[in-house]
Order: sequence, then structure tokens, then C-alpha cells
Amino acid sequence: MVKNTGDYRCAECGWRSLKWVGRCGGCGQWSTLEQVAVVKSAGLRSGGATTPTTPALPVTELKAALTAYLPTGIAELDRVLGGGCVPGVAILFSGEPGVGKSTLLLQAAAKVAAQGARVLYVSGEESTGQIKMRAERTGAVEETLYLASDTDLGAVLGHIEAVDPDFLIVDSVQTIAAPEIDGIVGGPAQVREVASTLVRAAKSRNMPLMLVGHVTKEGNVAGPRTLEHLVDVVCHFEGDRQSALRFLRTLKNRFGPTDEVGCFEMVQEGIAEVADPSRLFLSSGDEPVSGTCVVMAVEGRRVLPVEVQALVAPTSTPNPRRVTSGVDAARVAMILAVLERRAGVRLHDADVYVSTVGGVRLVEPGADLAIALAIISAAKNKPLPRALAVAGELTLAGEVRSVVAGAQRQKEAKRLGYERYLNDSVKSLKRASEIAFNA
Repeated sequence: MVKNTGDYRCAECGWRSLKWVGRCGGCGQWSTLEQVAVVKSAGLRSGGATTPTTPALPVTELKAALTAYLPTGIAELDRVLGGGCVPGVAILFSGEPGVGKSTLLLQAAAKVAAQGARVLYVSGEESTGQIKMRAERTGAVEETLYLASDTDLGAVLGHIEAVDPDFLIVDSVQTIAAPEIDGIVGGPAQVREVASTLVRAAKSRNMPLMLVGHVTKEGNVAGPRTLEHLVDVVCHFEGDRQSALRFLRTLKNRFGPTDEVGCFEMVQEGIAEVADPSRLFLSSGDEPVSGTCVVMAVEGRRVLPVEVQALVAPTSTPNPRRVTSGVDAARVAMILAVLERRAGVRLHDADVYVSTVGGVRLVEPGADLAIALAIISAAKNKPLPRALAVAGELTLAGEVRSVVAGAQRQKEAKRLGYERYLNDSVKSLKRASEIAFNA
């Protein structure tokens, strides 16, 4: 029997209150408190012990099959997950609409099914015919891949009982409804109940579960914050609509690293892995061009060479333009001030444009030195050597500081054929400029 109590709980952070209030005292969000619905069984004494369904076992007696990773067959996805899917793992995939979440998971389902596993793909957004068309287009057609289209939680559980899958994908958790729970479909109460029920089913069967989650306009996972606490892994699939490149990152991972990044590319046949993205963010020209500099950037645990381009154009307007793409505008403004004051580069009467190649976004301070050298090169109209790569953070005093993974960046630069590598050993921006243009 479902019974409402006098207890209220915040749908975002779980803060509790004895009465309803407009604003949560824990996270400060408005109108997020909901009356808690509890289930009480007839004849069950409050706080009484019950017989567990499965007894507790010593850790030494657990079977190896219960702790072995199940590879998805997509190396970049396995890389992000830490080697594959742990039995019973609950994975939440989030991302902007149209970024390719459903396509990636359908391809992963087909790869797992090709290994002989029974895979159930349940969609609350598309019909089975629409999924079949996408599967044929992407080559994701396998005998043991089962498709279902339902929005009722009971029906989804029925499909699980009928198919008895080894792998389950639900697209998406916001479209599945639990009829016994009050609230609109996709609301905090519904999402919490649907997710917790599916997670319990997955763990009781040692079945990996992948849930697709919608995002809000701010980029956060839609629904209650407790949704991210319920699952074991939270992955975010991101990419620019104007670029075919896609990145998969982990925001939470109980079984692997959270600093790993998977690289994918959107192609006509679906989503393809990019095993070696070292040439994706470099221009294709062979001749050196002024205003370009290569930085050894770190994405997750990968070191990628990224080309920074700058253009300095004289202007007669009293307020010169400062336009950036792929880099932080505030960071570029600070670097321009350092160049004016510490390196003697006149830029107050010129428009400055700074961009990256390939649509990648550089947010780490290790790109400061590359941005500065690219601007100096553009201002002097003198190209830097093609075999030069850099990495370093600039201070307001014009000093070059060390960055994380310095040895790894230098090793990767050498592997890719860069003969000169500038880092914090140059000490100052002025010295780095002298070495770079005299190399």
C-alpha cells in the first residue's frame, strides 16, 4: 500500500523537511520539495528484520564471472568505461539532442550481440521500425539484438522477463512512466522511481544497464540529482553541431578513471571511432604560415597536438575587436595585456582573432604559451617553425609556468616528430619568443 507521510524531500539534493517550504534549505532551489510516498506492507512491524533474498558471502568466495568486464566491442567506449561493463553496472548516458547518443548505444548493442550475448534495446521515443531503419543504416543488425518500444515501466520489466537479456539499454529514462507514482512523465518522482527499479533489476540479474538521460538547457542531466547517485557511471556525450567530432567523458565512474576521454566522429554510416586523433586538430598545409602555433594539449589522459591560429589586423576604430573561437575570451584578454606590458607587442590599435583548428575547445592554462606565440607571429607576420610544439602557462609577470603531465606532453611531441619543444624551461615569455623565432 502506498501512503503519503508528513515528510517532504527535495527532488534535487534529498534535503528533508517536516512541512512544505518554497525553497530547499539544502541546495537553495525553489519548488523542489515533494511529499514522500512510502510503501508499507501489512503485518510488517516497523524496523523488523526480514529474511534476505541472497545471503552475504565472503569476498574470497565470489565467482570471477561476477567481477569480469564485458567489452562492448567499441574500443573508445571501453576506454572511457575502464575496460568494459562490469556485471550489474548501471550507466547513465547524457548529451544534447542530436549528438548521437542513441546511435552510439545501438552500435554498442550490436557489437555486444555479435559476441553471442542477448541484448534488449527498449526505446520510449522511437518505434521498432524506426530503430530497425537506423540499425540497417549503421550496420547494427544481429540475431540476438531484441528491439522493443514501450513507455510503461511494467511493460519494460515484462520484456526483461520474456527476453532474459545479458545486456539492457533503455532510451530514455525520462520517457518511461510508473503508473503507481504520481507526477508527470519525466518529472523528478517518476524518473527516480523508474531509474531505481531498473537499477535493482539490473543488479539482481548481474546485467549491465545503459540508461539514456535528457539534459536541460544548462547541460545538466534532467530530473532529480539523485538520478546520478543511483547509477554507477555517468557519461556525457558532447560535440559541436558544426563539427563531426564527438567526445565521450565520464563524470562519475565507480569502476574506472573519470579523466578518460573517448574520441568519435559522426559519419554517414553512424559513429566511427577515432583511435588516433593526433592529426584532427592540425591544418593540412605544408608551408609554414604566420599566426599558427601547436600546443600539446591534454584531453583526459591523452595528449593531442592542437593548432592555435591568430590573426592581427590593423584598425582605425577606437575599440579594436577581440574575437575568439575554441579558447576562453577572458584568458586571451589577459594574454594580450601580458604581451603589451611584458613583451612589448603593440596590439591596442589592431583587431585580434584567435581560434583553434577542428572545433576543439582549449580550456586548460597550458595553452597560454601557444596563444601568445601565435599572436606574436601574426603581429610580426613571421611564421614559426613547423617542427615546433609548446605547452606552458603564462603569469601576469610574463613568466612561463609548468603544466600537468609535462613529461607525457614532451614524450608525445617527440613521438609525433616535433624537433623543438618549449615548456617552462624557457622561464619567460620574452625568452620563449626569442627561441621560437630563432629556431
